[in-house]
Amino acid sequence: MRVICAIVLVLGIAIPSIAQDERGGGFSGSFNGSANSDSTVLRLAPLLDYTFNKHFQTYAGLPFYFVNVPSSTTTTTSTTSTTSTSGGFMNGLGNAFVGGRVTIDGESISYSSTLELTAPTGDKTRGFSTGRVTADWTNRFSHRFNSFTPFGSAGLANTISDTNFFVRPFTSLGLVSHFEGGGTYDISSTVRVSGSAYAIRASGNQTIISRVIKRQTASVSSSAGSPATPTRSKASAKASANRVFNNTTQTVVPSQVANDNGLSTWIGVSPRQESDFYIGFSRSMHYDYNTLFFGVGFRFGK
Repeated sequence: MRVICAIVLVLGIAIPSIAQDERGGGFSGSFNGSANSDSTVLRLAPLLDYTFNKHFQTYAGLPFYFVNVPSSTTTTTSTTSTTSTSGGFMNGLGNAFVGGRVTIDGESISYSSTLELTAPTGDKTRGFSTGRVTADWTNRFSHRFNSFTPFGSAGLANTISDTNFFVRPFTSLGLVSHFEGGGTYDISSTVRVSGSAYAIRASGNQTIISRVIKRQTASVSSSAGSPATPTRSKASAKASANRVFNNTTQTVVPSQVANDNGLSTWIGVSPRQESDFYIGFSRSMHYDYNTLFFGVGFRFGK
């Protein structure tokens, strides 16, 4: 809470100093998703925004999730075996969110600072909410060199947020820092290619709430011990063990289980200023995931 209060204080000092012009509201939204060998998670996020001027904008929205739940997910110990219900899609509202963004476009560098807060409106039993208020403060830097624009970002949050290249199969609660660095190259006025590396570093214990396990379970006795698992490399076995969201509806894990790092690359198309589309590939080293992702965005108004 101290971190959140400090963020609000910083934005509260900055906002009044900004000149007021170019006011106007608008409606926008996005539909994006991620698919890998374990699950498919889709997210529809309509939002309303209001631009006070070229430096400051606020927005609010309510996401809706479509999650492909894997079938025959089983967790076995030496005494019990717990099996989830059959697969299929699990849908539901996520956490309502509200945010504010300060943007400064300088000659040498462009900077934006975004603070986003969520309310626990989502269904925690389906993994669409932590049941708590969350906050994410992200700072982004970029500079354009003709057709190439390198960028970097750093942020602090009490949850691991979804991104354009990873709509996560879980939600979390716990202090984390997140980083990304990469670049975008404009092939033409409407087509661009991008790539980046990202990292998430958790601090302290983390609560992981699965979006890919239905909560109806049945337990049966088992005296045969844990089932045999295929032989695999040590790295692959460790990555699989980090996917606690595939085996448990909710669990508390140490920080190293919630850490993540990887690479992403994508191509984007913007046929009009009011719409865009992108598709790409992301590789998570921590989870040993190869993820195909996509997104469609639109905007009406200012």
